[in-house]
Amino acid sequence: MNLTRLSATIAEAGALRHTPAGLPALDLRLEHESRIEEGGQPRQVKAALRAVALGTVAERLARQPIGSHWCFSGFLASPRQGKHVVLHIQDFQQDHIHGGS
Repeated sequence: MNLTRLSATIAEAGALRHTPAGLPALDLRLEHESRIEEGGQPRQVKAALRAVALGTVAERLARQPIGSHWCFSGFLASPRQGKHVVLHIQDFQQDHIHGGS
């Protein structure tokens, strides 16, 4: 199963564009920061991740301000020529832990 949930801030967002099939698409960079226990020890976790949204999700995300915090859900995939994974956002909602926007 490839299901990812991530609490993150919208750090960057490109301009809303359209795919060759005519779907709205939005490229983003998300930033995550949290504290988690690993191996019995507390660990500070920071990560930046490329993301993409399509369709109505892209249109909704394009209206959100940079710096706003959300809980994103989707799946991970590598672009055809890419070396890094990209989060394909299928939905997002207010992050109640960080207050959302």
